[in-house]
Amino acid sequence: MFTEMMKLEGEIPNFIMVWILVVASLSYCHTVGNLTSPGTTRLLAILPVVFFFFYLPLNLTTIFLGGPSSFFLAWLANFKLLLFAFNKGPLAATPPTSIYHFIPLACLPIKFRNDPKNPEKKTERPAQRISNSKPLPKGKKSTLNYVIKALIFATSVQVYHKKQFIHPKILLFLYSIYMYTGLELILALVASLARVFLGVDFEPQFDEPYLATSLQDFWGRRWNIMVSKILHPTVYEPVRKISTRALGKKLAPLPAVIASFFVSAVMHELIFYYIGRTWPTWELTCFFLLHGICVAIEIVIKKAFDGKWRLPAAVSGPLAMAFVVATGVWLFLPSLMVRCEADVMAYREYTAFTEFMKGVSNFVKVNSSFLIVAGK
Repeated sequence: MFTEMMKLEGEIPNFIMVWILVVASLSYCHTVGNLTSPGTTRLLAILPVVFFFFYLPLNLTTIFLGGPSSFFLAWLANFKLLLFAFNKGPLAATPPTSIYHFIPLACLPIKFRNDPKNPEKKTERPAQRISNSKPLPKGKKSTLNYVIKALIFATSVQVYHKKQFIHPKILLFLYSIYMYTGLELILALVASLARVFLGVDFEPQFDEPYLATSLQDFWGRRWNIMVSKILHPTVYEPVRKISTRALGKKLAPLPAVIASFFVSAVMHELIFYYIGRTWPTWELTCFFLLHGICVAIEIVIKKAFDGKWRLPAAVSGPLAMAFVVATGVWLFLPSLMVRCEADVMAYREYTAFTEFMKGVSNFVKVNSSFLIVAGK
């Protein structure tokens, strides 16, 4: 426990320094955007920052600070900066985005629901990343929604204590629930803090993925919407344009879908490396490629029937979720829980943080009592 507390105390200064460097780097990118025109020149000026953002997460070793930071920097920020180099994506705007909006937009999983310069002007709704399905209406989630998810996530500590009595497959299923609720709570917290400081509203990152009616619906509109919106312009659209010339317009989306899932697989392997510092065993890649192929098949079947017939949502939804959970327990979660030992890391860090806060509380109480006595 003492070792974990020392590790946590050393991680906090590293975390602060990493994010100071992030702010400085993104300030430089904002200046580059104002001084250069989109294209090769801007790309060459931004590439050093992209490589730097791949390096920065190596300075963090905890799952609660290092995990989200690696996702924000190595994936979201880098992809947004590459788009920005060609005047595309959320960082490209006319007139240019102010630096106060540029920095959080670049490195956080957020997107303005409304234009910050003109609150009345609506931005486009979450696009289909890898599909042509209709967008769902987006609305704010109730406080009760988040409270319920927080209560569900809180049971993870008790499950961890009893895990030797739980069947491994059931344990992985429970961990899949905790992964989803934990991710949604963390991303919602980040968006809430950004909302407080920027004074604007943001689109939700998840749209109740357990209500998905198909794999296309799950990955295209409900699960981690920000990632979908980044993969669409950086991977899906370029591959589709290239494939259109080779395969024709009708078949072009299929390799684009699979390419999007492949890039997602590579980025997940990288983030899991940051978390566990262990080399990939490629189950993650198999998981995403399998889902990419299945989504492509689903698209082909839907086009073949041309909307004239499809399974009822009450049937297709549970089938899709059963497939997601089964393949997740088979291929995805073992990489996180066995290879990275994420549950062990999370529990140790949670316990160390609890003890650290108790120490801070006791320190404050002792000093408060001393000041009261001295005052008398």
